[in-house]
Amino acid sequence: MNELASRPEGFQRVHAALTAVDHPHAPLWLEVAARTAQEAADALGVTLGQIAKSVVFRRKVDDTAVLVITSGDKRVDESKLKPLTGPLARADADYVKARTGFSIGGVSPAGFAPADGAAPPQLYIDRELFRFDVIWAAAGHPNGVFQLSPDALVALTGAPVIDVVQA
Repeated sequence: MNELASRPEGFQRVHAALTAVDHPHAPLWLEVAARTAQEAADALGVTLGQIAKSVVFRRKVDDTAVLVITSGDKRVDESKLKPLTGPLARADADYVKARTGFSIGGVSPAGFAPADGAAPPQLYIDRELFRFDVIWAAAGHPNGVFQLSPDALVALTGAPVIDVVQA
């Protein structure tokens, strides 16, 4: 059996999305689950800041998912995000899965599969990721990651780069 075919569907979607844009780094399957940025950094032997952490919010006005991708060593400052999105609420696990197609701990910046015709998330990339030449993002499952540069993340997602973390 093909090794990719034996992986979870979310991981396969991210692999397909990366292949479609000729991304030079295929997703890696980690032997341990990395549900947090710290677990991912430890598993990869990189600094916490090199983990492209996905934080999902629920926009109150229209229930759209808002996905902020920031460094694993930073926290999103919702007051900096609010002028761009309007009021936000925290997103629970069911909402994240329904709006991205991924479970918390594996939310990728590519390969979305929103349920029931929902729009894909509105994406933002925090500028703090640009402190690093190489970053790692989730690949659709807590055991999946892929390597890229911050510029490649912008090219992959088309998301604007903003300052959205706590000082």
